[in-house]
Amino acid sequence: MKGIIFSEFLELVEDTFGLEVCQKMLDDSCDEGVYTAVGTYDHKDLVKLIVSLSKLTNISIEDLQQVYGKSVFLTLYNSMPSLEGKSSNTFDFIKQVESYIHLEVKKLYAQASPPEFVFISNTESEMVMDYISARCFSNVCFGLIQGCAEHFNENIDIHMQAIQQDGSQVRFTLLKV
Repeated sequence: MKGIIFSEFLELVEDTFGLEVCQKMLDDSCDEGVYTAVGTYDHKDLVKLIVSLSKLTNISIEDLQQVYGKSVFLTLYNSMPSLEGKSSNTFDFIKQVESYIHLEVKKLYAQASPPEFVFISNTESEMVMDYISARCFSNVCFGLIQGCAEHFNENIDIHMQAIQQDGSQVRFTLLKV
């Protein structure tokens, strides 16, 4: 997992909960908190940080992942200037993630294993897709979709349904309201 994901998470924690909580979270996770944006790190380290933050704040792990996903969307979007103007709405952008962004990530980083989106159906008002990832970050994906919809100024209801019990495959149904 790229370091930008970690550094953005640490920034969110510090901005939202303060430096003391951020440091306590790092200490409790035995994590030095040093990440470079282009470095590659084990996703399990992020899981440890989220679990620790959940214990410190009494906010569910799922809610923390969704808030993080929503907050990091613009950073990730702005890191891809080649996508500017290629999508005019949430559904178009999500399709670009699978058909363009994930392919480019694999080209740049041979060992990368980004999540996979399998599109089940897509109309003007509804998109149904499966999120498939061994990392099981479907709640981060949920937040990213929220951030995307906000960016495109759209009101979208998002429903998640686990297809695999371990969370490695989750079906998202997105409805434009």
